[in-house]
Amino acid sequence: MAEGRIEGLAAARLWAATRFPYLATGVFGAEVITDPGSGTVSVDEHWRMRADPELAAQWTPAQLGSVLVHHVCHLLRTHGERAQGAGVGPEESPTWIRAADAEINDDLVPAGLDLPGTPVLPHDLGSTDGLLAEQYFEGLRSLRRTPPPGTSGWRGGETTDRSAQIEKKETAGGWLDCGSGADGVPRAGDGPGGRPAWQAELLRRQVAQDVIAHGKRAGTVPAGLLRWAEAMLSPKVDWRKLLAAELRRAVAEVSGAVDYSYRRPSRRSSVAGDVVLPALRRPVPEVAVVCDTSGSMTDDLLAAALAEVEGLLRAVGLARQVRVLACDTAVAQAQRVSSARQVQLVGGGGTDMGAGIAAAAALRPRPAVTVVLTDGYTPWPAQPPKGTRVVVGLLGPRAPDAPEWARAVRVELD
Repeated sequence: MAEGRIEGLAAARLWAATRFPYLATGVFGAEVITDPGSGTVSVDEHWRMRADPELAAQWTPAQLGSVLVHHVCHLLRTHGERAQGAGVGPEESPTWIRAADAEINDDLVPAGLDLPGTPVLPHDLGSTDGLLAEQYFEGLRSLRRTPPPGTSGWRGGETTDRSAQIEKKETAGGWLDCGSGADGVPRAGDGPGGRPAWQAELLRRQVAQDVIAHGKRAGTVPAGLLRWAEAMLSPKVDWRKLLAAELRRAVAEVSGAVDYSYRRPSRRSSVAGDVVLPALRRPVPEVAVVCDTSGSMTDDLLAAALAEVEGLLRAVGLARQVRVLACDTAVAQAQRVSSARQVQLVGGGGTDMGAGIAAAAALRPRPAVTVVLTDGYTPWPAQPPKGTRVVVGLLGPRAPDAPEWARAVRVELD
């Protein structure tokens, strides 16, 4: 639906751009559409904001503008991706959103953010200002897991009361669900469309540049937002954590899939007479690792990368589910291994990782995740393979970029 159907949107954007000029590119870069009856304003990972027009009409331009700024900050700080890296599922989504809200609000509420209701701040979570969403989230997680002294059970009264108070604050604001852009959990209607990943990245970088420019004038930009911008433009990424997050995210999509299968009869078949009933089946994800063995790769580099991937796969419990394919321009037969030491790497000619990815996708059972270890000097397929998620480990500081359809991690080995 058209943006003009949301009452006060233009005034809200003007307020946001005037009060937080360094975030204006993000505020105007997000698509705002109506979502009647939703009772909230939410955002997805493709920079689409959905607003209930009846709810938005109850807010002042400053309040609606503040909600827009708040959601843009979820996108700028990639809270959806980070939630999946932290292993957040649907049941823990509200807890993560509180933590992500606290990360945003402790910077921007003192700077003039006028959110409807009572915004969640770090002290509401029993924590201090200036931390990341992951730190607030782990604090809330530990509260839920550890009963207070003198109580019995998994969740004590003190923890329940604190969680209830936080929920009451958010509900009073009338926009409890911030959407998949805040927690990475898909919602109905997210689907295709919105901004592609490369455009979203350009928006983040432009906002970071604007924040840095405004930050040269003392006191004009919150310190936490300035730290984000500096990290965005000069990132220092722990590639091991990033690759582990990508593997967990890819594996979780398959591990959580449950479907009916006739390969194992249902336990209820005994009461169904001659009718054969299917049983619920939860697949165990398979992982394929495609290793670039072309002449531009060194044995030491590839062996070290394989050892790191082995450790990560052990961490997610999939070390026994790995098949390794050596690939230059041709693909060697897949080897099922439980240790990097068992891998026999053959090759040494040209490079075509597309052949290795296609061979991995043709394996049966098909791998849920295909990890590609390469120095990047290879042609790539124009389209992603069907039925498998591709995570590319780019080896070496000068490795060319991977294609947009793959999740890429730059691996810098010591």
